[in-house]
Parts: sequence; C-alpha cells; structure tokens
Amino acid sequence: MRMDSFNFTIAGRQFRSRLIVGTGKYKSGPETARALAASGAEMVTVAVRRVNLDRSKESLLDYIDPQQYFLLPNTAGCYTADEAIRTARLGREVGLSDWVKVEVIGDQQTLFPDVQATIEATRVLVKEGFTVLPYTSDDIVVAKRLIDAGASAVMPLGAPIGSGMGIQNQPNIRILREMITEVPLIVDAGVGTASDAAIAMELGVDGVLMNTGIAGAQDPVLMAEAMKNAVLAGRQAYLAGRMTKKLYATASSPLEGVVR
Repeated sequence: MRMDSFNFTIAGRQFRSRLIVGTGKYKSGPETARALAASGAEMVTVAVRRVNLDRSKESLLDYIDPQQYFLLPNTAGCYTADEAIRTARLGREVGLSDWVKVEVIGDQQTLFPDVQATIEATRVLVKEGFTVLPYTSDDIVVAKRLIDAGASAVMPLGAPIGSGMGIQNQPNIRILREMITEVPLIVDAGVGTASDAAIAMELGVDGVLMNTGIAGAQDPVLMAEAMKNAVLAGRQAYLAGRMTKKLYATASSPLEGVVR
C-alpha cells in the first residue's frame, strides 16, 4: 500500500501524521516536549490566551521547535465570536500563524460549541486571510454552513472536551464522513485512550485532535506513542475494509479435502 495513502492535506499543506495534539495540561515543559516527540505529530495546537507571547519569561513556546512542528493557534477560552476573532488576530500579529483553530464555547459546564458564533467567526477570519479549522458539533447542517463560510476543515467533537469517554456519536460521525468530501473531517475532543483513536479513524475520519487523552494519562509519553500507533492502525483498517459481520460462525479452515 502506498505511503501517500496515509498522508493528508489541509488547505494545500500536506501532513504525514494524521494525529494533531494539544499542548495543555502537562506537568512541565520538558514533559510536553517528550510527549510531542513520542506522538509523531507534525501539527500542534497552542492556546493563544494561555502562552506568554512576549517571551519575557519561560513560555510553552520554548519547548516547541517551530522547525519541527506546525503551530496551530487556538481560541480556547473564548465565549463570543468577537473574542475568538480578536484572539486569532493576536496570534497572527505576534507571529504564531495565520492558521487558527476556532473554538467558541457556548456552555461553560459542557464546553459544547456555540455553533452560530463559530460560523460567524469563521466567516470573518476567512475573509481576513486566515486558514480556519473550527471545533464544532456533530451536526451535518452546521458542518455544511461552516464549509460555506470557508472553513478548511470540519472538527466535530466525539464526546465532551476532556471527558475521555471515547466516540459516543458514531452514527453522526458516519453521516458526516459520508456527506463531507470537500474538506478534511477531524474528530476533536473525547478521545481517552488508544482504542478510541483507532475507532475514530476506522469510521473514516481524516484525523484526530487530542490533548487530555495524552496529557492526562499516568505516563503521557507512553500514551502519546500509543496514540500514534492507534491512529495509524485505524487508518490502515479503514483502507483495508473490515470483514462483514455475521451472526453465526464460519470455519477459518475450509471443509473441502478434510481427511475423514
């Protein structure tokens, strides 16, 4: 099987790894660096509001080599479209990137997205030249509106952010996969362990974005490696095409030619 079957492209840029990882919740900068390396990820997200942008003191950015990783600033902590737009602009002004993961929270307890505000922020930022990857619900109608607004990917949650519950909405993800072909489909939120990542990829999504699933593990570095392997295995299984499920058993060895 050709290795380019495992690469994927967002807004014309090709990535070898289909795993995108966050940089929050680690115990230290060095642990962050080790986990990122073990994950094999090329794209990493950083919360614009949570890093020391002027570099006047130690910053998360000190542990992320921009020559090795593609930075994806995100608007975590924003609750309105205006806040998200301002945060994205700030990230670009300080030289982080003109790519942005738009995240506009609509409910503080569940951290579900405000989809109307997300669409609004996406539309404005795309017009300003940003490459926008929005965190969103698993609603196909919203997904289509985000694409119409210029989103370069659609990133539905698999379960609430940081819950580690795994992919709780498989039918909806399947619908999104079947109906979204214009841009990559990336599961964002809910992955708690390697099997969750594999399941997401087996559903046919183009990639998986995670943070807590790695950072919250007892051994984040080992879990990062497990997630790398799971995303690859899930992609391989999707491309291979699983066997048909059957109610009754079928012998692995044929009965023809059996000595009686």
